[in-house]
Amino acid sequence: MKKWVTLILGLSPLLAFSQKITVSEPITLRSDIAYDLIGGLGGRTLLFRDKNTSFEVVAFDQRMQETWSKELELDPRQPKPIGVVGRKMDFVLLYQFRMRSHTLVKAHKYGPGANLLDSVAIMDLGTLFYSPNFVFERSEDRSKGLIYYIEKQDLIKAFAFDLDNMKLLWETALQLEDFNAFQNFRQVIVDNEGNMTMILEQDNYRSKRDAHLFEAYTFYGQSRELLKYDLPMNGRLTYDVKFTFDNVNGLLVGGGLYSDKNLGRADGFFYLSVDPYSPEHYRLAFSEFDEDFVASVMGKEADRAKGVSEVEVTDIVLRMDGGILLVNERNRTFERRTANMSRTFYDVNGRFAVDYYYDEVFVISIHPNGEAHWKTVLHKKQYSQDDSGMYSSYFLFRTPTSLRFLFNDEIKYENTVSEYVLKGNGDYERNSLMSTENLKLRLRFRDALQVSNSELIVPSERRNRLRLVKLEF
Repeated sequence: MKKWVTLILGLSPLLAFSQKITVSEPITLRSDIAYDLIGGLGGRTLLFRDKNTSFEVVAFDQRMQETWSKELELDPRQPKPIGVVGRKMDFVLLYQFRMRSHTLVKAHKYGPGANLLDSVAIMDLGTLFYSPNFVFERSEDRSKGLIYYIEKQDLIKAFAFDLDNMKLLWETALQLEDFNAFQNFRQVIVDNEGNMTMILEQDNYRSKRDAHLFEAYTFYGQSRELLKYDLPMNGRLTYDVKFTFDNVNGLLVGGGLYSDKNLGRADGFFYLSVDPYSPEHYRLAFSEFDEDFVASVMGKEADRAKGVSEVEVTDIVLRMDGGILLVNERNRTFERRTANMSRTFYDVNGRFAVDYYYDEVFVISIHPNGEAHWKTVLHKKQYSQDDSGMYSSYFLFRTPTSLRFLFNDEIKYENTVSEYVLKGNGDYERNSLMSTENLKLRLRFRDALQVSNSELIVPSERRNRLRLVKLEF
């Protein structure tokens, strides 16, 4: 059976096997400092552009033709976006600005045509002698937003906002004992009710391995109740970990990689789940990597040392039964000097080149009791230089029956795009989706947006020109 890709000049779709691929005309990025994919609203794909001094929404139709653009009117004194949340019927922009030397946070809700529906001042932080480094988190169902920042490395200020009803839910300031943000901070999560969970890490050192634990703080905004609970790691060190909240079962769930002695490599994986109201019954299970699995992940490097090195926990996918899929990726960065070097003097103007490697992805399916169900290795090799790895890694496309890992085969101008389709039993197949030859595309899969169970939008950035690529399965 022959496989082909048909290209009709202009904006006509590309037909690639069973996929339909449509590419927009390029947008020149002049003064833009950032852009965000809002998603699909009112039959249009919306793009938010931060031009530093102005802010714009651009709409594309089903053929990815630009149909309109609209500049958003924000408060005039130094407005700066904090987060944009695309929803089913609207989108919400949260931003900060200055007024009479005060720092304020505000939310605007817009309809599908970027018409302002509601505007709410969320918080007045008063006179600050610094610009807070706001971090925005949203809930799984996109109904709640959480904004927090860390002050003086030991004070956390946070406030939650109801995106449906456009109202402040709560605010709090947490002064924690023996807390240093640089050393201890791990993650902040907001659930679908607007409650916040913050995870800290303590004593992750070989000399203190017996004392190593996670500290969790769950703040219930409605009752103003703060629950603190410790999650000991039973003498093992944490190589990497990621947490999420299981809104169906009301559990804080974590998955990660552990080390027995050497934090330079991971010796196995672990699963953790806890009910904040009964933390004494938390579940923690460890499983060691077997030699065959390590050899499959590491290849020739498996002979050098036991365990898996240069790996990161990238995603946690919740299973319907309360278990998880733990997704990991091997990546590393090398910095090297490129200027001509003399043996007799040091050239301070010499430039460093940075090499980025993004290789194998491996997925571990874990039962609710912490036992391994299956392990699968998805092989890829990606190399780039001086691009922050923006074209590397993968996008995880989720459907009820499978997971699709979409990625660039190579990081270069003429490239092919592939996918792994991973099924619920751990079986997978690899498919070639398209070629970018003569299309002037460089796809940033890490910044893609899933619109539905059959459609996603991928930004392509090449030579200061942005195109949006719509893939339909």
